[in-house]
Amino acid sequence: MPFLRGSPRRRGELTLTPFLEVRRLWHRYASSDWTLQNIDFSLEAGQLLGLLGPSGCGKTTLLRLIAGFERPSQGVIALAGRELSSPSRWLAPERRHVGMLFQDYALFPHLDAWQNACFGLSPGADRNRVHWLLELLGLQGLDKRFPHELSGGQRQRLALVRALAPQPQVLLLDEPFSNLDVDVRLRLRAELPRVLKHCGVTALMVTHAPEEALAICDQVAVLSGGYWHQCAPPQQLVAKPATAFVATFVLQANVLSRDALRGLTTVGQQRACDQMQAGSTSSWLVRQEDLQLSADASGPAKVLSREFLGYEWLYVIDVDGQRLRLRVGLEHDLSPGSPCRLNLREGWQPQLIPDSVLGSGAASPPVPTA
Repeated sequence: MPFLRGSPRRRGELTLTPFLEVRRLWHRYASSDWTLQNIDFSLEAGQLLGLLGPSGCGKTTLLRLIAGFERPSQGVIALAGRELSSPSRWLAPERRHVGMLFQDYALFPHLDAWQNACFGLSPGADRNRVHWLLELLGLQGLDKRFPHELSGGQRQRLALVRALAPQPQVLLLDEPFSNLDVDVRLRLRAELPRVLKHCGVTALMVTHAPEEALAICDQVAVLSGGYWHQCAPPQQLVAKPATAFVATFVLQANVLSRDALRGLTTVGQQRACDQMQAGSTSSWLVRQEDLQLSADASGPAKVLSREFLGYEWLYVIDVDGQRLRLRVGLEHDLSPGSPCRLNLREGWQPQLIPDSVLGSGAASPPVPTA
């Protein structure tokens, strides 16, 4: 798994050194705030890292810095022990052995599938690898077709073949499934880890869909506003979100302030442990599955809205000015405006969660250089 700082880890007698390292990376564009702030992580060979966050949080910028399309304001990017970017060194994109797959395929319309797949290969490159990749991705027999003669899923597979044909050490994927129909997206999403493992490629994938990152990535990194909130295996990230943003964005969980609880939960009469100190910058984590909804004409809560999801309802409930979300079965048929009551499930354990990464010991911004 990636680790944020420290010396190489040992697994038995084998010393594992990072394959891709990003150390104390800062970046901003001219006349703008910091786009990325103190990004620091390591990734082992062969892993798929998901970069998850809302639009404009710096995910694509991080890919561009790794690819060499942008020069970082400060920090180091190293691949297989070789520095790609640092204050004293910068390698051009074509010398980095980094491939990139875009969401819009970027195929040449006047070239057939074979010509697109081979585009950019040196004259002496092994074309047998292209044949193998076309077969691996189910495109055998389609090499003479032009992009407009292929389906959306086939075009994206062809773009992946072209990205893998030069044998990159790292593959960067910028929302590769966003332009695909749902059924095609699900099939390609399931295929991607298998293809990457077959090719022995380390990869970073940008997405704004939590379910996508959690489903296929070995590690998931969560960004917001240029800050690196958490990087962890999917199961760990779900079990122990590091900040309130991770809990709300990734888990769609509810985060309640100290004032919302005041020792007794406002969503029932179960006493919460008094763990929060005055002036604390932490909040209470209440997952949707921790809440129980019931109709109550004299209840303190009110239904604000609901969405029909086919097999369940998604409710938004107002409790003392706090909006809580929960999913319940179709038997709970409460219209917006209805009074109701929320209770915590039996056995709920209070869990504190930091409000943000600010004040957690991050380094100060670098001093601008002339």
